[in-house]
Amino acid sequence: MYDMKALYEAASVENAIELRLAHPQAQIIAGGTDVLVQMREGKRAGKELISIQALDEIRGICLDENEAIRIGSLTTFSHITRDPIIQKYINVLGEAVDMVGGPQIRNAGTIGGNTCNGVTSADSASTLHAWEAIIELTGKNGRRYLPIKDFYIKAGTVDINVADGEIQTAIIIPKESYDRTAGFYIKYAMRNAMDIATTGCSVNCRLSADKKTFERVRIAYGVAGPVPMRVPSAEAAINGKAVTMENIEAFSRTVLEDIHPRDSWRASKAFRQHIAVEMAKRCLIESVKRCGGDV
Repeated sequence: MYDMKALYEAASVENAIELRLAHPQAQIIAGGTDVLVQMREGKRAGKELISIQALDEIRGICLDENEAIRIGSLTTFSHITRDPIIQKYINVLGEAVDMVGGPQIRNAGTIGGNTCNGVTSADSASTLHAWEAIIELTGKNGRRYLPIKDFYIKAGTVDINVADGEIQTAIIIPKESYDRTAGFYIKYAMRNAMDIATTGCSVNCRLSADKKTFERVRIAYGVAGPVPMRVPSAEAAINGKAVTMENIEAFSRTVLEDIHPRDSWRASKAFRQHIAVEMAKRCLIESVKRCGGDV
C-alpha cells in the first residue's frame, strides 16, 4: 500500500491549477513511474497527490500555427517514439525516450514527468536541450514560456511557481531548431534501457547545401553536471567549419572545457570525461550521416 494523505483528481487544467493553489504542498502525479516509487520508498510518505492523468487536453503531439512541434506534457514515451511527426522531424527524441526503463514504464511515463523530475540523468533531457526546447507552464496568471536551459535550476529542482498554481502543459520545439536538422543520442549505462544513464550525449547538426560545411551543431549532456547542459565551447569550435574527421575530433575534445561530471559509485569523473569525448565524436559522425553527409 501507498502512504498518502489524500488524492485529488483534476478534471481540467484550470481545475489542476485550483487544486495546486488550494494544496500547495501536494505533489503533481501523472504516470506515477517516479512518484509512486519514491512514495513506496518512504521519500514522499504522507504526501497529498494531485493527479492530472485525466487531462487529455495536454496529451498528444501536433504542429502549431508556427510549425513548431508541440508535445503535450502528458504524452507518454511510447507515444512519442511512435508518433509520425516525431519520426519525420526529430526522430532522435523518439529514440532517446525509447531508452527509458522497460515497456511498462514507457507506456505510463510522461515527457512532462521526466523533465519536471529535474534529474540530470533523464533520457529526454539532453536531447531537449540540444534541440532548444521551450517549456510551457500554465498557472492562474496564464501561460509562461521558458527555454529549457532556464527551466532547470539545480539538481532535482525546476522553475515551477507553486504560488501561481503552475503545472507544465507542453514542451515546444521551434521550427528553427529542427528544420533541415538531424541528430543522434547515445546513452551509456551498465544495462542500457533498464538502468539510469551513467552519461548521456545528444548531438544534432545542420549542413550546407553541398554537405561540406557545418552550418550549425548543437550538443548537450546529461550527468555531465548537476543539471542537463549544452556545451557552447564545442559548438563554437565546429560551427562554420568543414565536415572533416579532424574537425570532428577537435570538437569532441573541446567538450572538456565545459562539462563538470562528478565521481559517484556509478563511474568516476575521469571515466565520464573519457566517454564524453568519444560520445560527442560518435554522435556527430552519425548526425552527419543522417543529414546526408559523409565523413
